[in-house]
Amino acid sequence: MIVILNFIKRESVLFISLLLAVISCFLIPPDAEYISYIDIRTLSLLFSLMAVMAGMQGLFVFKRIGRALLRKTKNVTELSAVLVFLCFFTSMFITNDVALITFVPFAVDLFQTCGKRKQLLTVVVLQTIAANLGSMLTPPGNPQNLYLYSVSGIPITEFTAVMLPFSALSFVLLCVSLRFIKNDPVDLPEDRAVYPALNKKRLITYLILFAVCLLSVLHVIPHYVPLIAAVVLIAVFDRRVFGRIDYGLLLTFVALFVLVGNLARIPAVYGFVSAVTAEHPFAVSVGVSQIISNVPAALLLSGFTGEYSEILKGVNVGGLGTLIASMASLISYKLYSQSEGSRSGKYMLVFTLFNTVFLAALCLLNVFL
Repeated sequence: MIVILNFIKRESVLFISLLLAVISCFLIPPDAEYISYIDIRTLSLLFSLMAVMAGMQGLFVFKRIGRALLRKTKNVTELSAVLVFLCFFTSMFITNDVALITFVPFAVDLFQTCGKRKQLLTVVVLQTIAANLGSMLTPPGNPQNLYLYSVSGIPITEFTAVMLPFSALSFVLLCVSLRFIKNDPVDLPEDRAVYPALNKKRLITYLILFAVCLLSVLHVIPHYVPLIAAVVLIAVFDRRVFGRIDYGLLLTFVALFVLVGNLARIPAVYGFVSAVTAEHPFAVSVGVSQIISNVPAALLLSGFTGEYSEILKGVNVGGLGTLIASMASLISYKLYSQSEGSRSGKYMLVFTLFNTVFLAALCLLNVFL
């Protein structure tokens, strides 16, 4: 029983998604149409990208880059800026989840070693916001982008043009927010982290595989090419990567595909949700994200309207706000709360304050676009 409860606590979104999907199956009994619910392309690309990122994490590629950038920092502001913008820019390619899993523990270790625990709290909050907002510029940046780009058929140029103003304003707001961190001189300790020798052949393999994934994301090659390549190459070179892939996220997508597919076949539900979403797609996307997080919101609302650009903006901006608006935010909160001297209550206060300001600013920007 304890094992089950721990699973539900750890994979709450997956559990709720599965539960709702099962309930929906009683309303619309399984039939041949269920097959059309599942977006195989999205699942294939998501698996391939997660495999590549897991492999590169195993080589400590991102931490090596971070260490190299930090060597020239002289004070807390510069240190904080590097850590925050590492999350902002790398999340565009390695996803917001991976950016936070990589760089939040990195920040915790550095600030504790330097004796700057008070500034750490705000830095982690800004890292979280940076990862959530940096990732919105590109299709591989987060799962909802990958899905919406795949199903919408929006050209990459249009996708980038839609999200660029939000990314630009986010960058400016992050620069301003860094001024709220108390600045002190800082002497970074000698890097005592011991990384295994970099396997250059394996790194080149992952970089090539990542390039293949991007070509598939851009519809240059079929989605099954990176999938087959990822499975074969990982099986040959690094089987441990299979154990680092987030299968829970993949299963969550499957459950949500079933739920959305079934809801769309219920006339009353389809009519109501379609009407509300069609009238205010951006606002509805932001609002729904606050309650069920932005990935499920993207999958749910895309089944009821063709206003993909508005949903794209809404679920990305909607990743701000509540702690559950983006599941990536829960990752950094957990990592911070487990650190020595953490103040979870104050973290929630600072997190909510910054998120509210960023959310209001980006929503206001949408009004003028």
